[in-house]
Amino acid sequence: MLRVHFTGQDLARTRVAEGADPLWETVLSLQILREDRGEPALAAWRQHAVRHGPGPLRTLFPLVPLRGYFPDFLTPYAALEGVEPGLEAVMRTPRTRLRAEVALLAGHRALPGEARGIGEGEPAALRQLARSLRTYHHLAVAPAWPRIAGRVGADRALRAHALAQSGAEAMLRTFGPAMRWRPPVLEVAYPVERELFLQGRGLVFVPSYFCRGVPIALVDDALPPVLVYPAAEPEAAGHAEGPRSRAYGGRALGDVPAPAGARAVTRAAVRR
Repeated sequence: MLRVHFTGQDLARTRVAEGADPLWETVLSLQILREDRGEPALAAWRQHAVRHGPGPLRTLFPLVPLRGYFPDFLTPYAALEGVEPGLEAVMRTPRTRLRAEVALLAGHRALPGEARGIGEGEPAALRQLARSLRTYHHLAVAPAWPRIAGRVGADRALRAHALAQSGAEAMLRTFGPAMRWRPPVLEVAYPVERELFLQGRGLVFVPSYFCRGVPIALVDDALPPVLVYPAAEPEAAGHAEGPRSRAYGGRALGDVPAPAGARAVTRAAVRR
């Protein structure tokens, strides 16, 4: 279980992200490619993603295993503003942090030389990482963005309405069985025992299409606190506000047509 400790200041600073986070969706979708749940729609999405992204996958798969830890620097806070701000933040990650997070990943599995180069902050390796994330996102995730944004927008509308009408504590009670509000602690279904003290920073809830298991928090408590959770099905979330599209370079991802029947599910992400 994850226990998130709130103060009054934290409650005042808690909010729901304004839309789907493109790098969280990108990273979580990478895990789906290696799952086989026997769902025809998921199989169709997987075939599309693998067919269009074999080059990027060679770079990204070692950093994002099917289960367990993946580096926090892949999902920076800046990505809440869009793909390109997120990629710029990835490129600016301090070398000490790159080294520490890649070393933590290497403690669980052998890494290829390219991943080790990212850990050392080698410019060429970081440029390749950014290109791989951008290309995979554009080819494999962006075509489904209207569906992603629709589900996330519906979920966000429910949470934002509770927050605006009755305050943060009322919103914290809307998340159902995966999260339970026992003031001043939010108890979150989680694969390990962990305490997170917000210490006045507040918490950003990030509804996610590709997060379909337990909610996910960053490993490094010093980073801006976010909690990524599975966005509810639109019929469960109630009436939705219009979803906000995230920019991909100079284009709106919402303008990219979704493939017929494109749906996806993810593993229960193991973070600590």
